[in-house]
Amino acid sequence: MKAVMFDYQQPTNALEAVKLLQASDGMGKIVSGSQSLGPMMNLRLVQPEQLIDVRQLSELRACVEEPGAVILGAATTHANIEDGVVADPSQGLMPFVAKGIAYRAVRNRGTLGGSLAHADPAADWVNVMALLDADILLLGPNGERSVKADTFMIGAFTTELAEDEIIRAVRIPRLSASARWSYYKFNRKTGEFAEAIAAFVDDPQRGVRRAIIGAVDGAPQVIEQAGALIDAWNDQLADPWLLAAGIEPDSYEYETRRVALQRAARQLSSPRGTLA
Repeated sequence: MKAVMFDYQQPTNALEAVKLLQASDGMGKIVSGSQSLGPMMNLRLVQPEQLIDVRQLSELRACVEEPGAVILGAATTHANIEDGVVADPSQGLMPFVAKGIAYRAVRNRGTLGGSLAHADPAADWVNVMALLDADILLLGPNGERSVKADTFMIGAFTTELAEDEIIRAVRIPRLSASARWSYYKFNRKTGEFAEAIAAFVDDPQRGVRRAIIGAVDGAPQVIEQAGALIDAWNDQLADPWLLAAGIEPDSYEYETRRVALQRAARQLSSPRGTLA
């Protein structure tokens, strides 16, 4: 099966992309890497009348360094992050995660903004950006607005992004040099979406001790004050957060996420985690 017929537009800048999207009356789609949208169109799960291709827009591929943050354009590819082509504010966490996304061919084309806009709960960037307390910068007809990453995703495949807005960039706070992190992803074979994700950031210099439980039915469950889990793992401390993530107790899903959270907590004893 192939996609239904559609118009194809290549705007020259982000504002033009927004105007084209606004004029499409909800029947236009932004496309960059097309690693999610393309297969969905071929299966006719979505049938946009117009594709607006933003992958070549330099302003969406830019990397801007600030004293306390790095701003990555929405069209930054997974491979750019993996290879260190762009600045890394995360002390190695983001390149490490990027390397575990699907396969190299996908990473060469798939983008940070595209993954966030698609909002698959089992995808990596929706979880990592919530963990890092990033800001999603959205551009629309009325200008730019910022949404915190941990509130950007409303539910599975549903975000705060309006029909006439695009993701312009993501502002990611810098971790301090002494920060520790861990990231545990459970999938049955390389390249698959995760069945369970858990991750921690411990950055005492910035007063951040944060964790997430990901690959749940909706948005990741953010644990703002994760110090107790970091200092001494305890199943009883973890249970309320697992329940808050909407996972049925005594289920396979519950157990895989409990184990993922436990292993991510233990990984903090190592300078860098693994995707084992």
